[in-house]
Formats: sequence, C-alpha cells, structure tokens
Amino acid sequence: MHEVIPTLRVAKLAASRDFYVRALGFRLDWENADERGERFAQLSREGLLLYLSERAEDGVGRGLVHLYVPSVDAWHAELFERGVDAPLPQDRPWGNREFRVVDPDGNQLCVCTPIHRRQR
Repeated sequence: MHEVIPTLRVAKLAASRDFYVRALGFRLDWENADERGERFAQLSREGLLLYLSERAEDGVGRGLVHLYVPSVDAWHAELFERGVDAPLPQDRPWGNREFRVVDPDGNQLCVCTPIHRRQR
C-alpha cells in the first residue's frame, strides 16, 4: 500500500471546502461533479490528502480521520489564528499529543503528533 486517502461525506461541498481551506489551511487540488451534479473534491496540506464528497454512495454518517503532523502545537496555533475553536492539545496515554476539530458536517479531525517524535 502506498497511501490511504480518507473520503468524508459532506452535505454541501462548497461550505465544507471553505472550512477546510479557510479555517484549516488545506489547498483545493481539484473539484468536479458527476452526472447528477454531486460534487467531489481533493484537498491537500503538507502531504496529507482528503477527499470531500456529496455523493450518497460514498458513505453515510460521520467520519473520524487522524492527521499525523510534525508539530501538533504549531497546527493548533495556526488554527487558533484562523479563528478555529479547538481545545488545547493534550498528551494522551496511548502516546499521542492531539486535539480534535469538527467540520460543518460533524466529521472529526484528530490532529496528532506521536509524543516521542514531537518537535518543540
């Protein structure tokens, strides 16, 4: 396996895309629509890829994605500056320092750095 790209089901791609780009600092790589007009997009940031999909066949309910980043504290500081309301990162007993944010559709993003790799 070379990479895994999670797909998050969203109600309105435009609103979700805006949250990920404006608030979380992702870049829109591409966006398209299927024959029914349902939108699908790829977003990226620092080597991380996410798909956002309005298509019903791409899942129902809410998702949880763990984003492993070099410095969870730097990510938190940046999101705070962008106005994102996120709890402070915490060291967890399973070995991560992490915090969670929730997108407009209720999908959770757990931003993590393994404690043994954390950069100061």
